[in-house]
Amino acid sequence: MSLAHDSTVPAARPRLRTQRLANLREAVLQEWEHRVRASVRGAEQLLPPILINTLPAFFDHLAEALSREHPRDTAASNSNMPAVHGNERARMTSYGPEQVIQEYQIFRDCFAEAALAAGLPLRRGDWAILHASIDIAVRESIREFTAMHESFQRRIAAGLSHDMRNPLSAILICAQLLQRQARPEPEKTADLAQRIVEHGKRLDTMIEELLDTLSYHRGQHLPLALTQFDLLPLAQSVCAQVNLLHPGKCRVAGAGITGWWCENSLRRALENLLGNAVKYGDEGAINVLLEHEHDRVRVSVHNSGPCIAEEQMMRIFDYLRRDNHAPAPGWGIGLPYVQNVAESHGGSVAVDSAPASGTSFILDLPVDCRPFVTPGA
Repeated sequence: MSLAHDSTVPAARPRLRTQRLANLREAVLQEWEHRVRASVRGAEQLLPPILINTLPAFFDHLAEALSREHPRDTAASNSNMPAVHGNERARMTSYGPEQVIQEYQIFRDCFAEAALAAGLPLRRGDWAILHASIDIAVRESIREFTAMHESFQRRIAAGLSHDMRNPLSAILICAQLLQRQARPEPEKTADLAQRIVEHGKRLDTMIEELLDTLSYHRGQHLPLALTQFDLLPLAQSVCAQVNLLHPGKCRVAGAGITGWWCENSLRRALENLLGNAVKYGDEGAINVLLEHEHDRVRVSVHNSGPCIAEEQMMRIFDYLRRDNHAPAPGWGIGLPYVQNVAESHGGSVAVDSAPASGTSFILDLPVDCRPFVTPGA
């Protein structure tokens, strides 16, 4: 009995220390959340599931790395958890790299202080593991965080460049109509000139947005400039732009709905939806319907062209997805942008397509999106 007892003592002590470290988990995470909300810019607005993120798993990995019986060298060994953390921080928060680094620094302090308070002071080797874990986690998180933002910037820049063709096309059409006038008609000439000026200003605004986007360092959601306006005149304006080239093609129905949205991004989203309806629809009309109920607005864009195959509906909003068998293949930029606009407003976009009913894209948004949009985002 004595030999058996003696042989288990060395193994029992590491296991006891490992368990005591594991018992610190909730205390460390609670203190970490408290300090992060108090000192990290942008953290105070995050919901608990978003804020806590992958930190519980990171704690567990650190406890394993500090255990003699576990082969994990650091909290970042054999795991992509820090990269996942950086990815989520890029997508789900308004953080910059500084905030990501600050979170890990706070975690190190909370862990060390909790261990000391529990009578588990960190030895030199423990400190080396803790510092290495934090340093590696910071590097991997920031690498993924930066990659996500660079990808986001490229997507928005591509989307803006794609959408610039709409006002540019309108300018060219108006200029061509002016050239075709055998005898100048003052009223028609003034109207076309005014359209050129308006679309020229819109193009200038898009260029400014593009330049802003190239230095944008936030999450996946679009930066929105929220104002209160009536959605009906906006829809009518975009339809009028389509009818300039395709007379009588687009029709708008529904009553005026006043709410808080970003006018520029919704205009571009509608332009993309109507552009797709022209490109992929048949000779029939494009119908835009505005409906309002339960503090939400639905904007449906319907065409009676060929329906979307079921296997394509699951990936129609994928970025850079191109249907090369379509009558007019595109670059796969417009619909992902529409989806981003909807989600950035706290809403969604859906598609409904069948041979008997045609195809509808439905923007479903809160009438007042201010509670669902992060200030400054």
